[in-house]
Amino acid sequence: MSSAVFSTSAAQGRPLIFDDETVAVVCPQPTGAELFGTARPWQRISPANVNPALKAKLAGVTPASRLTERPAPQMVSCGIPEMDALTGGLPRGCLTEICGPASSGRTTLLLSALAAATRRGEFCAVVDAGDALDPQSIAAAGVELDRLLWVRCAEASHPAAPRSSEQPLEQLLRAADLLLESGGFGLIALDLGDLPPQAARRVPLTTWFRFRRAVEHTPTVLLAIERQSIAGSCSSLLIKLRAVRIGSAENPRGDQPVSSPFAPTHAQLFSGLKTTAEILRSRMDRKPARSAEIAFASKTPWAG
Repeated sequence: MSSAVFSTSAAQGRPLIFDDETVAVVCPQPTGAELFGTARPWQRISPANVNPALKAKLAGVTPASRLTERPAPQMVSCGIPEMDALTGGLPRGCLTEICGPASSGRTTLLLSALAAATRRGEFCAVVDAGDALDPQSIAAAGVELDRLLWVRCAEASHPAAPRSSEQPLEQLLRAADLLLESGGFGLIALDLGDLPPQAARRVPLTTWFRFRRAVEHTPTVLLAIERQSIAGSCSSLLIKLRAVRIGSAENPRGDQPVSSPFAPTHAQLFSGLKTTAEILRSRMDRKPARSAEIAFASKTPWAG
C-alpha cells in the first residue's frame, strides 16, 4: 500500500497523510469521449464529432461577435416641460424612482404624469400605500378618472382595528405583482411616500428586480414614489426632488425659502411650491449620468 503526503498552508506545515486507495475523486473530470463522443484527445474537434447533447446546449449561446447593444427605451412626457428637458421624459419598460421628503413635489410630478398618460389614451394605476391620494386634486390636475385605477392599501378592515406599516406594504407588493402580471397599463405608480423609511427599506432587492423584469419589454412606465431611494441598481432613472420656495396668498411668488424660519403671525393660505429636481442615476444614455438641476413651480387649484 502506497501513501501520498500533502502539505497545505492551512495545516501550518504539518503533513497530512492520505491513502491512495481510499481517496475518492471529488470532482471527476469528463473524458474526451464523454464530451466529444468518440473523438480522442488528439483528434481535431469539429462540429461533426461534438456530442449532440452538448451541441444542443451550445446552440442557445450567442457569440460575443453577434451581441448588439440594447435599444434605448421609448421616452414619454411627464407633463412638466422642465422635467422633460432634464430627463428626456419617463422611460417605458423601466423602473423610475422619484424620491424626496414631504412637500417636495412628489405628488405634483405624479399627478402630472398621470394627466399626461390619460391624455394619451392610456390606462393608469396608482397603488397608494398611505391612502393619501385626493380625488379632487386628481381631477383638478387634469387626470381622466375613468382611465385611472386607485388601489388603496391603508384601509383597515375596521376603523378601530390596529394597523402597522407592514400591512399596507404587503398589500402594495401584492397589488403590484397582480398589475404587472395583468398588463395593459401605460403607467403604474407605487406610492410609498407616506410609509416610514425603515418600513420601505424592508422590501428586498429581489422584489425590485422581479418588478423590473416584469415591466421589461412592455410599454408600461413603472414609478416608485418614496422618501429615499430603496430600489438600488434596479431603477433605470432616479430623480430627487427638493422644495426651495413656498407661496401663500400674501406671497404668491413663493419668495419664502423653505429652510428659513416661517412663523406667520396669522393663518395663511398655501398657494404653491417651487421645486428643484436632480438626476441621481440614469441608465438611458451610453455615458455616465450627469448631475443637473432644474426648477419648476406648482400651484393649488384655489390659487387661480
